[in-house]
Amino acid sequence: MTSPYRPSLPTPAQLPTFGAIDRLALWGLIALIAFAALALVPVHAQTRDAKIGGDATVDIGTILDRLRTQIDSVQNSLKRPQDDATLVQLRGTALAAQSSADAASASIAPQLTSVQARLTQLGAPNPDGTEAADIATQRKDLIKSSSKLDAQSKLARLISVEAGQAAEQILALRRSQFQARMGERTSSILAEPFWIELYREWPKDELRLEPLRTELITVASATPIPVWTGILLAIILILGLRLSASRALMRLTTTRVPPGRLRRSLFAMALVLLAIATPGLIADALRVGLAWSNPLSNEMTQLLGWLVIIACYGGLIAGLGLALLAPERPSWRLPSILDTVASSLRRFPPALAIIAAVGWFFEELARVINASLAATVAIEYLMALALAITMAAALLRANRLRRLSRLNQDGARPLVSPLWLTALFSLSWLVLIGGLICVLTGYVAFGSFIIKQMVWCAVVLSTVYLLTVLIDDGCASVLASIRRNANDEHLARPLTRARSQAVVLLSGLGRLVIVLFALSFLLAPFGEGPTELLSHVNNLNAGISIGEVQIHPATVLQSALVLLLGFGCVRILQRWMAAQYLPTTSLDFGMRQSTANLFGYAGYVVAVALALSAAGISLERVAWIASALSVGIGFGLQAVVQNFVSGLILLAERPVKVGDWVSLGGVEGDIRRINVRATEIQMNDRSTVIVPNSEFITKVVRNVTHANPLGLVQIKLPMPLTTDAEQASGIILTIFRAHTDVLDEPAPKVLLDGIDSNNSLLIFNATGYVNSPRAAYGVRSALLFEVLKQLREANLPLSKPSTIMMAQRDAPGLPDTGAAMPAVPA
Repeated sequence: MTSPYRPSLPTPAQLPTFGAIDRLALWGLIALIAFAALALVPVHAQTRDAKIGGDATVDIGTILDRLRTQIDSVQNSLKRPQDDATLVQLRGTALAAQSSADAASASIAPQLTSVQARLTQLGAPNPDGTEAADIATQRKDLIKSSSKLDAQSKLARLISVEAGQAAEQILALRRSQFQARMGERTSSILAEPFWIELYREWPKDELRLEPLRTELITVASATPIPVWTGILLAIILILGLRLSASRALMRLTTTRVPPGRLRRSLFAMALVLLAIATPGLIADALRVGLAWSNPLSNEMTQLLGWLVIIACYGGLIAGLGLALLAPERPSWRLPSILDTVASSLRRFPPALAIIAAVGWFFEELARVINASLAATVAIEYLMALALAITMAAALLRANRLRRLSRLNQDGARPLVSPLWLTALFSLSWLVLIGGLICVLTGYVAFGSFIIKQMVWCAVVLSTVYLLTVLIDDGCASVLASIRRNANDEHLARPLTRARSQAVVLLSGLGRLVIVLFALSFLLAPFGEGPTELLSHVNNLNAGISIGEVQIHPATVLQSALVLLLGFGCVRILQRWMAAQYLPTTSLDFGMRQSTANLFGYAGYVVAVALALSAAGISLERVAWIASALSVGIGFGLQAVVQNFVSGLILLAERPVKVGDWVSLGGVEGDIRRINVRATEIQMNDRSTVIVPNSEFITKVVRNVTHANPLGLVQIKLPMPLTTDAEQASGIILTIFRAHTDVLDEPAPKVLLDGIDSNNSLLIFNATGYVNSPRAAYGVRSALLFEVLKQLREANLPLSKPSTIMMAQRDAPGLPDTGAAMPAVPA
């Protein structure tokens, strides 16, 4: 029977085993909870490297001969029918042989390359056969070594290919056996033949159980009293440590961990780990105590070993329920669950853990004693029914409480449940009902598999939820700490942003690893467990061929590291040049900014070239690719290339630079930044306009501050013809000279610009210069205020007073006298 808890029974032909991968899935899930899953790949790689390193002192030919024997043995074994447990072992042997063959091939490659290079250095032998004796001997030895290494390299690649084919064949056999087992049917538990067969086989099963029971009684009786005392003290110590650790963790999380969700997720994770460790350590103490002074049979040793695993799995189920429901600490509960629902469901996780552990133990006991098919099917029946009834009761209670919570306190407006929650409840009921129907109708393998997979999926998904919440809370806490330290220590904003991005990337990577392992655990009963995932990851070391380029994960990682280091060095050097070196030169600010930008562009190009070289892509291939794409770039990216070249021209010729006041096509403002593609111009209203660089090359640009940085202040004043021109000119000139921002050289001056004969006005034109055109507007306004004030005090109007002619109109019926009223000043 397939079980997410145990290997299935290998002895009855009707119930072939499929559980060795499930044991690995269980241990892998427990390791994932303890964050060991993040280190599984490096540990696996180190183990493999250690193995190859240990074999390095052995001749490569001996290693290949041993691998050849292993693959032949695996292929011969596949010619005979094998149970699932044997197939799992054979596949592990094939994968290990494939890994060793790949490592041997990798170790041979540099030796073969070196020998061939030395042969090339010797050159071709003389046609007449005349050659120095030492050179001829050396050539002969090199040819012999080259032939031997080439043969070994081909043999290693052949073994690797055959091992991979054998592993795929075994996987296909396991899948076909699994599909066949799911379709088998036995007598229903509701039918009389099932009970008749169970009653007839029961005496035989008792005889099979008797040796194991006798051995257990004998071992228990022969164990000395001090050993039993030690076992009891160990159990008491474990329980005491469990209680003390729980209190210490609560104290530490409330006092040492920053406030927030992180302390809740950490405490929940600690509870799960304690729940796994406590029963596992107790079971291991019993196993060690029984084997302390008594030799145990293989069956007893195997059963006691499974007892430890079963205890850990039961603790995992109970610990997840306690951590997620948190009935005693509602404020520390991670998921959004009502208090009434959590308190009502608090007993179901321990009950489910006991049923799963007891059922698994009896399945293992039946496998160890080679029980009859009827007894094995009865255990599967009882375990599936107990699990289904427990989960159905939990669903019924949760559904009832959920319906009661839909109404508010007034009982008027119903609360709508989330769609995903309704779908989850519906799917759970569908799986339970389908599993029970299959079990009761005789399809015990399929029905039991569905029910156990439901429990297994709940365990895996709960673990994934807990780990992802822990990662999210940890990253949120780290990000808050980074922002707080940045405010306290006044760190640069780019540095703070880089740290935050690194934390977010690590969080995403951690969640990705967890999801991948969770998928492998969920697919473990179907033949795609953690071992297959690790083997797929391991196969990537051979590289991926894209044309003539061979891409290896290590090479890609090395290239990314070179790229990051290169960009970092360029940024550091660019900031050093802009902040320390260039200010010591005679260059102005705009030229310093342009020089720093040019250095950055060149440095980025060099960093990309080094990264491509580290990835194994030569610059010649990049040149060919660039040549092939030049036509497409010329048409499709013509505007981008034009702006890029224009940006380089701007940085080189500097018709405009950072800080200049320019006017272009109705856009007027200060240049704040010159990028590769476009230039940023800040307007007077503080808005920013992005102008393509080609506009500065192909169009007319007015640069106010390009040649002369001085600003012109000009005021034109109209005054009546009767105004004393010399007095007005003297007053205006005195005001210009008295202002602190008006320069003495060039000197300010007041000119009589002309006479407006139409309006009888004198036009005075006053000019002065300031240090910057940006200050001209403010200085002009201040001068106008002062000019108006002093002209008013001197009784000098700016224009002649206007007059209005008023004529008296005769009354109706009276003759027009033609008299006119005198003119009145307006």
